Amino acid sequence: MTVFRKALAALVGGSLLLAGLAMLVLPGPAFVVIPTALAILAIEFVWARRWLAWLRERLKALAQSKSPSQSPRTVSSQIRRRPQQR
Repeated sequence: MTVFRKALAALVGGSLLLAGLAMLVLPGPAFVVIPTALAILAIEFVWARRWLAWLRERLKALAQSKSPSQSPRTVSSQIRRRPQQR
């Protein structure tokens, strides 16, 4: 049963990981699929647990470093009004 579980995790997780990597250049939710694939692979493989832990640390650091001044502005604040000509 352990061999079957490991093979199933490798097949499903590996397929999702390949699909996620393809979605980096193709349209699709790569930033959702890749962590999901790593989570599935992490059930059975230590290397996937390490990659998933590294990814979590990077995302936490990114979230902490993002300040309110770097947040996207609304479109209306970026539009400059042209002076009216008479």
